[in-house]
Amino acid sequence: MHACIGAEKMVAICNERLRLANYTISVVFLKILISCNIVAGAGFGESAAAAQVPAMFAFGDSLIDVGNNNFISSFARSNYYPYGIDFRGGPSGRFTNGRTSIDMLGNLLGLPYAPAFADPNTKGNRILRGVNYASAAAGILDETGRHYGDRYSLSRQVLNFESTLNQLRTMMGGTNLTQYLAKSIAVLEFGSNDYINNYLIPPFYNSSYTYSPPAFANLLLNRYATQILALHSLGLRKFMLVGIGPLGCIPNQRASGRAQPGRCVDNVNQILGSFNQGLRSLVTQLNSNHPGAIFVYGNAYGAFGDILNNPASYGFTVIDRACCGIGRNQGQITCLPFAVPCSNRNQYMFWDAFHPTEAANAVLAWRAFNGPPSDSYPINVQQMSLL
Repeated sequence: MHACIGAEKMVAICNERLRLANYTISVVFLKILISCNIVAGAGFGESAAAAQVPAMFAFGDSLIDVGNNNFISSFARSNYYPYGIDFRGGPSGRFTNGRTSIDMLGNLLGLPYAPAFADPNTKGNRILRGVNYASAAAGILDETGRHYGDRYSLSRQVLNFESTLNQLRTMMGGTNLTQYLAKSIAVLEFGSNDYINNYLIPPFYNSSYTYSPPAFANLLLNRYATQILALHSLGLRKFMLVGIGPLGCIPNQRASGRAQPGRCVDNVNQILGSFNQGLRSLVTQLNSNHPGAIFVYGNAYGAFGDILNNPASYGFTVIDRACCGIGRNQGQITCLPFAVPCSNRNQYMFWDAFHPTEAANAVLAWRAFNGPPSDSYPINVQQMSLL
Protein backbone atom coordinates (compact mmCIF):
# COMPACT_ATOMS: atom_id res chain seq x y z
CA MET A 1 0.00 0.00 0.00
CA HIS A 2 2.82 2.47 0.69
CA ALA A 3 5.21 1.88 -2.18
CA CYS A 4 3.95 4.32 -4.80
CA ILE A 5 7.16 6.37 -4.72
CA GLY A 6 8.97 4.73 -1.86
CA ALA A 7 8.14 4.98 1.84
CA GLU A 8 4.56 5.92 2.77
CA LYS A 9 4.16 8.61 0.18
CA MET A 10 1.73 9.04 -2.61
CA VAL A 11 -0.47 6.02 -2.00
CA ALA A 12 -1.03 7.51 1.45
CA ILE A 13 -2.01 10.71 -0.28
CA CYS A 14 -4.22 8.72 -2.65
CA ASN A 15 -5.87 6.91 0.19
CA GLU A 16 -6.01 9.60 2.86
CA ARG A 17 -5.86 13.09 1.34
CA LEU A 18 -7.98 13.07 -1.75
CA ARG A 19 -11.35 11.98 -0.42
CA LEU A 20 -14.08 14.37 -1.44
CA ALA A 21 -17.55 14.24 0.00
CA ASN A 22 -19.22 14.07 -3.42
CA TYR A 23 -17.07 11.21 -4.76
CA THR A 24 -16.64 7.69 -3.44
CA ILE A 25 -13.20 6.87 -2.10
CA SER A 26 -12.82 4.10 -4.65
CA VAL A 27 -13.13 6.53 -7.57
CA VAL A 28 -10.71 9.02 -6.00
CA PHE A 29 -8.20 6.31 -5.12
CA LEU A 30 -8.31 4.88 -8.63
CA LYS A 31 -7.79 8.25 -10.34
CA ILE A 32 -4.94 9.38 -8.12
CA LEU A 33 -3.36 5.92 -8.11
CA ILE A 34 -3.15 6.26 -11.89
CA SER A 35 -1.32 9.55 -11.32
CA CYS A 36 1.02 7.89 -8.83
CA ASN A 37 1.80 5.13 -11.31
CA ILE A 38 2.48 7.70 -14.00
CA VAL A 39 5.20 9.27 -11.91
CA ALA A 40 6.55 6.07 -10.40
CA GLY A 41 6.63 4.14 -13.66
CA ALA A 42 7.97 6.74 -16.06
CA GLY A 43 11.15 8.72 -16.39
CA PHE A 44 11.75 11.91 -14.44
CA GLY A 45 8.80 14.17 -15.05
CA GLU A 46 7.51 12.00 -17.86
CA SER A 47 3.98 10.71 -18.22
CA ALA A 48 3.03 7.19 -19.20
CA ALA A 49 -0.60 8.13 -19.88
CA ALA A 50 -2.09 9.52 -23.07
CA ALA A 51 -2.19 13.31 -22.85
CA GLN A 52 -5.68 14.79 -22.68
CA VAL A 53 -4.46 18.17 -24.01
CA PRO A 54 -1.46 19.12 -26.17
CA ALA A 55 0.19 21.24 -23.47
CA MET A 56 -0.26 23.16 -20.25
CA PHE A 57 1.24 26.60 -19.65
CA ALA A 58 1.54 27.72 -16.02
CA PHE A 59 1.76 31.32 -14.84
CA GLY A 60 1.99 32.26 -11.20
CA ASP A 61 4.10 32.62 -8.05
CA SER A 62 5.95 30.37 -5.60
CA LEU A 63 2.94 28.11 -5.10
CA ILE A 64 3.63 26.67 -8.55
CA ASP A 65 7.19 27.83 -9.33
CA VAL A 66 9.28 24.84 -10.47
CA GLY A 67 12.65 26.56 -10.47
CA ASN A 68 12.51 29.78 -12.50
CA ASN A 69 13.98 31.80 -9.65
CA ASN A 70 17.05 29.55 -9.65
CA PHE A 71 18.15 31.38 -12.78
CA ILE A 72 17.55 35.01 -11.76
CA SER A 73 18.96 37.31 -9.05
CA SER A 74 16.38 36.65 -6.34
CA PHE A 75 16.39 35.99 -2.61
CA ALA A 76 13.15 34.02 -3.11
CA ARG A 77 14.65 30.61 -3.83
CA SER A 78 14.16 27.07 -2.61
CA ASN A 79 16.82 25.10 -4.46
CA TYR A 80 18.26 23.68 -1.25
CA TYR A 81 17.55 20.87 1.19
CA PRO A 82 15.13 20.15 2.84
CA TYR A 83 12.97 21.56 0.03
CA GLY A 84 12.41 18.69 -2.35
CA ILE A 85 13.06 16.08 0.34
CA ASP A 86 10.24 13.97 -1.14
CA PHE A 87 10.76 14.95 -4.79
CA ARG A 88 12.41 12.43 -7.08
CA GLY A 89 14.89 15.00 -8.34
CA GLY A 90 15.65 16.47 -4.90
CA PRO A 91 15.69 20.26 -4.38
CA SER A 92 14.55 21.82 -7.65
CA GLY A 93 13.26 25.26 -6.80
CA ARG A 94 9.80 23.98 -5.84
CA PHE A 95 8.60 25.58 -2.61
CA THR A 96 7.41 22.39 -0.98
CA ASN A 97 8.64 18.99 0.14
CA GLY A 98 7.58 17.24 -3.07
CA ARG A 99 5.40 18.08 -6.03
CA THR A 100 3.41 21.26 -6.54
CA SER A 101 -0.27 21.32 -7.39
CA ILE A 102 0.62 22.21 -11.00
CA ASP A 103 2.88 19.13 -11.25
CA MET A 104 0.00 16.93 -10.12
CA LEU A 105 -2.56 18.64 -12.32
CA GLY A 106 -0.28 18.01 -15.27
CA ASN A 107 0.05 14.35 -14.27
CA LEU A 108 -3.73 14.03 -14.15
CA LEU A 109 -3.87 15.45 -17.69
CA GLY A 110 -1.27 12.92 -18.84
CA LEU A 111 1.47 15.54 -19.24
CA PRO A 112 5.10 15.53 -18.07
CA TYR A 113 6.32 18.20 -15.66
CA ALA A 114 6.38 21.51 -17.49
CA PRO A 115 9.97 22.81 -17.46
CA ALA A 116 10.93 26.18 -16.02
CA PHE A 117 11.04 28.88 -18.68
CA ALA A 118 14.31 30.34 -17.34
CA ASP A 119 16.16 27.03 -17.55
CA PRO A 120 18.53 27.29 -20.54
CA ASN A 121 17.55 23.72 -21.48
CA THR A 122 13.91 24.72 -21.98
CA LYS A 123 13.94 24.81 -25.75
CA GLY A 124 13.19 22.64 -28.77
CA ASN A 125 11.04 19.59 -28.13
CA ARG A 126 11.04 20.28 -24.38
CA ILE A 127 8.57 23.14 -24.82
CA LEU A 128 6.00 21.19 -26.84
CA ARG A 129 4.11 19.80 -23.82
CA GLY A 130 4.06 23.12 -21.99
CA VAL A 131 6.23 25.56 -20.05
CA ASN A 132 6.10 26.87 -16.48
CA TYR A 133 6.64 30.64 -16.14
CA ALA A 134 5.77 30.96 -12.42
CA SER A 135 8.17 32.95 -10.27
CA ALA A 136 8.40 33.18 -6.50
CA ALA A 137 7.51 36.66 -5.11
CA ALA A 138 5.72 37.56 -8.36
CA GLY A 139 2.46 39.42 -8.34
CA ILE A 140 -0.14 40.93 -10.60
CA LEU A 141 1.46 44.31 -9.92
CA ASP A 142 4.98 44.78 -11.26
CA GLU A 143 6.22 46.27 -7.96
CA THR A 144 4.99 43.41 -5.80
CA GLY A 145 7.79 41.41 -4.19
CA ARG A 146 10.53 43.85 -5.21
CA HIS A 147 12.19 43.51 -1.78
CA TYR A 148 13.14 39.94 -2.76
CA GLY A 149 15.07 41.12 -5.80
CA ASP A 150 14.35 39.97 -9.34
CA ARG A 151 11.20 38.01 -10.20
CA TYR A 152 8.96 37.52 -13.21
CA SER A 153 5.80 39.54 -12.59
CA LEU A 154 2.58 38.68 -14.40
CA SER A 155 3.32 41.11 -17.24
CA ARG A 156 6.84 39.71 -17.62
CA GLN A 157 5.50 36.15 -17.67
CA VAL A 158 3.20 37.08 -20.55
CA LEU A 159 6.21 38.44 -22.43
CA ASN A 160 8.09 35.23 -21.66
CA PHE A 161 5.19 33.25 -23.14
CA GLU A 162 5.52 35.33 -26.31
CA SER A 163 9.16 34.23 -26.45
CA THR A 164 8.05 30.59 -26.25
CA LEU A 165 5.46 31.27 -28.92
CA ASN A 166 8.13 32.55 -31.27
CA GLN A 167 9.95 29.25 -30.86
CA LEU A 168 6.78 27.27 -31.45
CA ARG A 169 6.11 29.15 -34.69
CA THR A 170 9.36 27.82 -36.08
CA MET A 171 8.39 24.27 -35.10
CA MET A 172 4.85 24.00 -36.50
CA GLY A 173 2.73 25.54 -39.22
CA GLY A 174 0.24 28.34 -38.60
CA THR A 175 -2.88 26.15 -38.67
CA ASN A 176 -1.33 23.51 -36.44
CA LEU A 177 -0.15 26.16 -33.97
CA THR A 178 -3.60 27.74 -33.81
CA GLN A 179 -5.20 24.37 -33.02
CA TYR A 180 -2.43 23.49 -30.56
CA LEU A 181 -2.91 26.71 -28.58
CA ALA A 182 -6.71 26.47 -28.66
CA LYS A 183 -6.61 22.96 -27.17
CA SER A 184 -3.89 23.65 -24.60
CA ILE A 185 -4.66 24.81 -21.05
CA ALA A 186 -3.31 27.93 -19.36
CA VAL A 187 -3.30 27.96 -15.55
CA LEU A 188 -2.89 31.34 -13.83
CA GLU A 189 -2.38 31.53 -10.07
CA PHE A 190 -1.75 35.09 -8.88
CA GLY A 191 -2.69 37.51 -6.13
CA SER A 192 -1.25 36.07 -2.92
CA ASN A 193 1.95 38.12 -3.13
CA ASP A 194 0.04 41.27 -3.95
CA TYR A 195 -1.28 40.97 -0.42
CA ILE A 196 1.40 39.32 1.74
CA ASN A 197 4.30 40.94 -0.15
CA ASN A 198 2.69 44.29 -0.86
CA TYR A 199 -0.62 45.37 0.68
CA LEU A 200 -0.06 43.78 4.10
CA ILE A 201 3.46 45.13 4.69
CA PRO A 202 3.06 48.94 4.72
CA PRO A 203 6.63 49.62 5.86
CA PHE A 204 7.73 48.46 2.39
CA TYR A 205 4.72 49.45 0.24
CA ASN A 206 2.22 52.31 0.44
CA SER A 207 -0.66 50.50 -1.29
CA SER A 208 -2.65 50.05 1.94
CA TYR A 209 -2.42 53.81 2.54
CA THR A 210 -3.61 54.56 -0.98
CA TYR A 211 -6.37 51.98 -1.49
CA SER A 212 -9.17 50.52 0.58
CA PRO A 213 -9.40 46.71 0.37
CA PRO A 214 -12.16 46.81 -2.29
CA ALA A 215 -10.31 49.47 -4.30
CA PHE A 216 -7.06 47.46 -4.16
CA ALA A 217 -8.88 44.32 -5.31
CA ASN A 218 -10.37 46.30 -8.18
CA LEU A 219 -6.90 47.54 -9.17
CA LEU A 220 -5.58 43.97 -9.18
CA LEU A 221 -8.50 42.62 -11.19
CA ASN A 222 -8.24 45.33 -13.85
CA ARG A 223 -4.51 44.64 -14.31
CA TYR A 224 -5.17 40.90 -14.27
CA ALA A 225 -7.88 41.13 -16.92
CA THR A 226 -5.57 43.07 -19.23
CA GLN A 227 -2.93 40.33 -19.14
CA ILE A 228 -5.47 37.51 -19.43
CA LEU A 229 -6.83 39.13 -22.59
CA ALA A 230 -3.27 39.52 -23.88
CA LEU A 231 -2.81 35.74 -23.56
CA HIS A 232 -6.15 35.25 -25.29
CA SER A 233 -5.04 37.50 -28.16
CA LEU A 234 -1.94 35.29 -28.54
CA GLY A 235 -4.15 32.26 -29.19
CA LEU A 236 -4.83 30.57 -25.85
CA ARG A 237 -8.48 29.61 -25.35
CA LYS A 238 -8.69 27.49 -22.17
CA PHE A 239 -7.97 29.27 -18.90
CA MET A 240 -7.96 28.16 -15.26
CA LEU A 241 -7.84 31.25 -13.02
CA VAL A 242 -7.08 30.23 -9.44
CA GLY A 243 -8.29 32.41 -6.58
CA ILE A 244 -6.38 33.25 -3.41
CA GLY A 245 -6.48 30.84 -0.47
CA PRO A 246 -7.10 31.91 3.16
CA LEU A 247 -3.80 33.72 3.68
CA GLY A 248 -4.78 34.59 7.24
CA CYS A 249 -4.35 30.91 8.10
CA ILE A 250 -0.81 30.35 6.82
CA PRO A 251 1.85 29.92 9.53
CA ASN A 252 3.48 33.23 8.62
CA GLN A 253 0.28 35.12 9.44
CA ARG A 254 -0.60 33.02 12.49
CA ALA A 255 2.89 33.79 13.83
CA SER A 256 2.39 37.54 13.44
CA GLY A 257 0.72 37.84 16.84
CA ARG A 258 -2.41 39.34 15.29
CA ALA A 259 -4.48 36.19 15.74
CA GLN A 260 -5.92 34.70 18.88
CA PRO A 261 -4.40 31.33 19.83
CA GLY A 262 -5.76 28.61 17.56
CA ARG A 263 -7.34 31.06 15.14
CA CYS A 264 -6.48 32.51 11.76
CA VAL A 265 -5.98 36.24 11.22
CA ASP A 266 -9.59 36.89 10.34
CA ASN A 267 -9.22 40.42 9.02
CA VAL A 268 -6.65 39.24 6.44
CA ASN A 269 -9.06 36.60 5.18
CA GLN A 270 -11.86 39.15 5.04
CA ILE A 271 -9.75 41.50 2.89
CA LEU A 272 -9.39 38.74 0.27
CA GLY A 273 -13.14 38.44 -0.28
CA SER A 274 -13.29 41.36 -2.72
CA PHE A 275 -10.60 39.83 -4.91
CA ASN A 276 -11.97 36.28 -5.00
CA GLN A 277 -15.55 37.38 -5.58
CA GLY A 278 -14.37 39.78 -8.25
CA LEU A 279 -12.30 37.09 -9.98
CA ARG A 280 -15.30 34.75 -10.11
CA SER A 281 -17.38 37.57 -11.60
CA LEU A 282 -14.59 38.28 -14.08
CA VAL A 283 -14.74 34.65 -15.21
CA THR A 284 -18.46 35.00 -15.89
CA GLN A 285 -17.85 38.20 -17.85
CA LEU A 286 -15.00 36.72 -19.87
CA ASN A 287 -17.06 33.67 -20.80
CA SER A 288 -19.89 35.93 -21.93
CA ASN A 289 -17.63 38.17 -24.01
CA HIS A 290 -15.48 35.43 -25.56
CA PRO A 291 -17.74 32.55 -26.68
CA GLY A 292 -14.89 30.76 -28.45
CA ALA A 293 -12.95 30.40 -25.20
CA ILE A 294 -13.57 28.95 -21.73
CA PHE A 295 -12.51 30.57 -18.47
CA VAL A 296 -12.69 28.65 -15.18
CA TYR A 297 -12.48 29.97 -11.62
CA GLY A 298 -10.56 27.78 -9.19
CA ASN A 299 -11.89 28.20 -5.66
CA ALA A 300 -8.65 27.79 -3.71
CA TYR A 301 -10.16 29.57 -0.72
CA GLY A 302 -12.97 27.02 -0.49
CA ALA A 303 -10.68 24.03 -0.98
CA PHE A 304 -8.21 25.18 1.67
CA GLY A 305 -11.08 26.16 3.94
CA ASP A 306 -12.52 22.67 3.70
CA ILE A 307 -9.20 21.17 4.79
CA LEU A 308 -8.93 23.64 7.68
CA ASN A 309 -12.47 22.91 8.84
CA ASN A 310 -12.29 19.13 8.32
CA PRO A 311 -8.62 18.15 8.58
CA ALA A 312 -9.27 14.60 9.78
CA SER A 313 -11.32 13.90 6.65
CA TYR A 314 -8.13 14.35 4.64
CA GLY A 315 -5.82 12.66 7.12
CA PHE A 316 -4.23 15.87 8.41
CA THR A 317 -3.45 16.31 12.09
CA VAL A 318 -1.48 19.59 11.97
CA ILE A 319 -2.98 22.63 10.25
CA ASP A 320 -1.68 25.59 12.27
CA ARG A 321 2.10 25.33 11.98
CA ALA A 322 4.73 24.57 9.40
CA CYS A 323 6.57 21.29 8.96
CA CYS A 324 9.80 23.26 8.46
CA GLY A 325 10.36 26.64 10.06
CA ILE A 326 11.40 28.52 13.19
CA GLY A 327 9.53 30.40 15.90
CA ARG A 328 5.85 30.68 16.73
CA ASN A 329 3.83 28.27 14.60
CA GLN A 330 7.16 27.45 12.92
CA GLY A 331 6.22 30.43 10.78
CA GLN A 332 8.28 33.40 11.97
CA ILE A 333 11.30 32.31 9.94
CA THR A 334 10.69 30.05 6.98
CA CYS A 335 12.53 26.81 6.17
CA LEU A 336 16.30 27.45 6.16
CA PRO A 337 19.02 25.42 4.42
CA PHE A 338 19.57 22.03 6.05
CA ALA A 339 16.89 22.58 8.67
CA VAL A 340 15.36 19.39 10.05
CA PRO A 341 11.72 19.14 8.93
CA CYS A 342 8.95 17.16 10.58
CA SER A 343 9.01 13.44 9.89
CA ASN A 344 5.25 13.01 9.43
CA ARG A 345 4.94 15.37 6.48
CA ASN A 346 1.79 13.76 5.10
CA GLN A 347 -0.03 14.84 8.26
CA TYR A 348 0.91 18.51 7.89
CA MET A 349 -1.08 20.95 5.78
CA PHE A 350 1.80 23.47 5.54
CA TRP A 351 5.37 22.73 4.56
CA ASP A 352 6.89 26.12 5.46
CA ALA A 353 5.70 29.53 6.58
CA PHE A 354 3.85 30.17 3.32
CA HIS A 355 3.38 27.01 1.25
CA PRO A 356 1.38 23.77 1.41
CA THR A 357 2.88 20.32 1.67
CA GLU A 358 2.76 17.90 -1.23
CA ALA A 359 -0.15 16.22 0.54
CA ALA A 360 -2.18 19.44 0.58
CA ASN A 361 -1.18 20.17 -3.02
CA ALA A 362 -2.63 16.79 -3.98
CA VAL A 363 -6.03 17.82 -2.61
CA LEU A 364 -5.95 21.08 -4.55
CA ALA A 365 -4.97 19.40 -7.80
CA TRP A 366 -7.65 16.77 -7.51
CA ARG A 367 -10.39 19.26 -6.73
CA ALA A 368 -9.36 21.48 -9.64
CA PHE A 369 -9.29 18.50 -11.96
CA ASN A 370 -12.47 16.71 -10.96
CA GLY A 371 -14.32 18.86 -8.44
CA PRO A 372 -17.91 20.16 -8.55
CA PRO A 373 -18.80 23.73 -9.60
CA SER A 374 -18.18 24.93 -6.04
CA ASP A 375 -14.50 24.01 -6.59
CA SER A 376 -14.12 24.82 -10.31
CA TYR A 377 -16.67 27.15 -11.88
CA PRO A 378 -18.38 26.69 -14.28
CA ILE A 379 -16.62 23.41 -15.16
CA ASN A 380 -13.57 21.54 -13.89
CA VAL A 381 -10.25 21.00 -15.65
CA GLN A 382 -11.10 17.48 -16.76
CA GLN A 383 -14.28 18.74 -18.42
CA MET A 384 -12.40 21.65 -19.96
CA SER A 385 -9.84 19.25 -21.44
CA LEU A 386 -12.61 17.51 -23.38
CA LEU A 387 -13.77 20.68 -25.13
